[in-house]
Amino acid sequence: MGFDLYMQIWLVGDQCNEAEQKKATKESLFIPVSQFPPKKLRKDCYYHSTPAMIAPPSLVNVDSCENWLPRRVMSAWRVAGIVHALEGWNVHECGNFTFSVEKIWQASLRHGFRPFKINSFSSTLNQLP
Repeated sequence: MGFDLYMQIWLVGDQCNEAEQKKATKESLFIPVSQFPPKKLRKDCYYHSTPAMIAPPSLVNVDSCENWLPRRVMSAWRVAGIVHALEGWNVHECGNFTFSVEKIWQASLRHGFRPFKINSFSSTLNQLP
């Protein structure tokens, strides 16, 4: 399978519906930026999983948290909640108030969470249903 280097990449949230997806060109890639992945409505496009991290070995009794991610992989929003608790951060990030992305990233790595890596773009496209 070949892919167009100029394909469209769509960053989509929960509100991405069929009408929005129809606006994308053939072989576009939909990458979710929300808790849930978008509904796979097009067979001529590709869909990525939600932003996620691999759970540290010290976190026991974890099989899978979301049925669209592999075992021991957790959505970034779930990891953020765990890291907030581990760090004792007693704040809610919403609206215009957010912590430093770097501070959150470093804290998640310090607690043993690791990036959920994609081996390569083309191999990822081949793995998508």
